[in-house]
Amino acid sequence: MKGVITNLVVIDTKLVKSIKMAIGNNLMLARKKSGLSQEEVANKLGVSRQTISNWELDETIPDIYQTKKLAILFKISIDDLIDVSFEEKEIENTINSISEKQQEKINWTKVWSKKYPILAKYQEEVEINYYAQSLNALIRDLEIKYSYNRLDAMLVLKDILGHTWNKNV
Repeated sequence: MKGVITNLVVIDTKLVKSIKMAIGNNLMLARKKSGLSQEEVANKLGVSRQTISNWELDETIPDIYQTKKLAILFKISIDDLIDVSFEEKEIENTINSISEKQQEKINWTKVWSKKYPILAKYQEEVEINYYAQSLNALIRDLEIKYSYNRLDAMLVLKDILGHTWNKNV
């Protein structure tokens, strides 16, 4: 399957197209909210009005440098400019399309460390065995109390951690 690896999933071409479409729409909404015309935005960025129109119509997309300039111009973050609301079903289908074999080949720590650099260096600083013992005890507890297999117990523990984190953030 051709695609791009991002945030732990392989995104297929259809999903990439939906990302592209959201950028154009977000760009148009940000421009209108700022009260600027396509011509005014074009002049501020040093591009043609047609370029702005093409971006908004999803004919083309701005490069990363232009995206940064747009975010500054509209006083929004790059994330807000390119924010995409994925359909849950599309994400589910994408996740299901990745085989266990493909997942095993990916060094998830390395992938995520690009976004969260602490993942690349914590092994040198943290007493991993200390925390691993506690986590293993929690996993064993879930296995015994609920008859979960080891993988299911780990997934439940991971989900609990995620929910706990979201409540405290």
